[in-house]
Amino acid sequence: MALISIIQDFHPLNNAKLLDTAEKLRPILHHRIVEPVGAFVLKDRYSPEAEEIEMHRVHHLAMGKGENLCLDFGTHLVGNVTLEFTYTGSHPDAPAYLKLKFAETYKELAENSEDYSGWISQSWIQEEYIHVDVLPAVVELPRRHAFRYLKITTMDTSVKYKLVVRNAECKTVTSADMRKLTPCTHPDPFLQKMDEISLRTLQNCMQDVFEDGPKRDQRLWMGDLRLQALANYCTFRNYDLVRRCLYLFAGSRFPDGRIAACLFTKPTVEADDTWLFDYSLFFVVALEEYMQQTNDEETLKDLYDIAMQQIEITLRYLEFDGTIEKERAANAFLDWNEEMNKSAGALAVLIYALRYARRLARRKNDWSQSSWLDEQLERLKRVARTAYYDEERKCFVSGGEASVITQTWMVLADVLHPDEARALMERSEEFFDCFPMKTPYMHHYYVSALLRVGLKEKALEHMKAYWGSMMETGADTFWEAWDPEHPDDSPYGGAIINSYCHAWSCTPTYLIRSWFTGEKHSDDRL
Repeated sequence: MALISIIQDFHPLNNAKLLDTAEKLRPILHHRIVEPVGAFVLKDRYSPEAEEIEMHRVHHLAMGKGENLCLDFGTHLVGNVTLEFTYTGSHPDAPAYLKLKFAETYKELAENSEDYSGWISQSWIQEEYIHVDVLPAVVELPRRHAFRYLKITTMDTSVKYKLVVRNAECKTVTSADMRKLTPCTHPDPFLQKMDEISLRTLQNCMQDVFEDGPKRDQRLWMGDLRLQALANYCTFRNYDLVRRCLYLFAGSRFPDGRIAACLFTKPTVEADDTWLFDYSLFFVVALEEYMQQTNDEETLKDLYDIAMQQIEITLRYLEFDGTIEKERAANAFLDWNEEMNKSAGALAVLIYALRYARRLARRKNDWSQSSWLDEQLERLKRVARTAYYDEERKCFVSGGEASVITQTWMVLADVLHPDEARALMERSEEFFDCFPMKTPYMHHYYVSALLRVGLKEKALEHMKAYWGSMMETGADTFWEAWDPEHPDDSPYGGAIINSYCHAWSCTPTYLIRSWFTGEKHSDDRL
């Protein structure tokens, strides 16, 4: 079982004023109508083999019991589907019983949901069984789906008639306003395409909040929000949506004031009973980065104390020697590596967040707090080096493990002298086999660490190899979890439940536009 929390009788601490501000920032949603661009029939029910059909023939294709039609909408969409059905043969004397299967990737079409036995609910799999009692009919599906392909299988009709799909369309939904998109033209066509896929990933996750994934979980997660906000600042520049999400996190917290790892927004706003060590600290980071973009003094006034509270609460989890209590460190996410020792990585994230907290204090002219944060920052850097740095191996070791995840976060935390940090990242591949990175989330931070020490070409090479391997596999949007060496891996026990449009995967557009187009990038060393 992965990181999951069940707290009986959990009652979040809600702040009506902050939640009211968040509600006033609810975005306008934008729509467009998209029709299929292609169609095919799978030869067997779960076969990857298909027979292509010209689109003009679809309107005449009659389907009997057990037959299917797959519609290709051309790219990944998020929205509501409307289907128009008619029939051939005699007047229908029984309902048409249909299975609708929505798939984000072609591979999903051939997967059998009955084979899934993972720990996340099967109810997230996008399959619908419907009866159409009267034909002809127009069926508007009430659920929003995230997909490129729609497979329609006729489970049964009757011997008197066959089903015909006359029309299909999707009404897409997003809060991303394409008219406000900052254009980017890169001379490298591969990076240009990577930017476009990254943008589509971000766009499809921008709903009334920054969702982590429009297929699953459709929730606001703090770790995802921080990365989505970075991508948003150099693309759609929807500052109000970032502000809304920050107010939502501040407005519904744990009873002791901690920022929850994620929020439910429907039917009402409610903090989930899941807390992650590193995610609560990213509230501080995301607030400061929002301030960099907007200088929004009202938001700083409203959220400053809550941000500082996250630092103060986290510092209570330190042992006498300055390291983090083991059970608290184990509550850090870092990446989908549940067996990894996270003590050093968690401390590094705390040091990283202290730097942003110090900036917030200076913005607020809270000089006593700034001075106190300076002291904590320098003290914990010394602790990190003393407790975890192996002078002989010239790397950080946590619980006997020298993972690339630990090295990455210690570099981002500026624990080492710049020359030492660069030397460590130059040989970072040495640590890939010790709890390898599983998600684009961690790969983003790895690339960031390479850029931080000046290894720009190495960072670009890694981006092209990692996100590029998704592109070469046919990705329309970037995925939640991806290991090019083990493409069927899933942290949940089955790839069918994976999200193939996921928020934390959208950052290539930020990296490309901030570091590889000649634009000035922000430096957070201060």
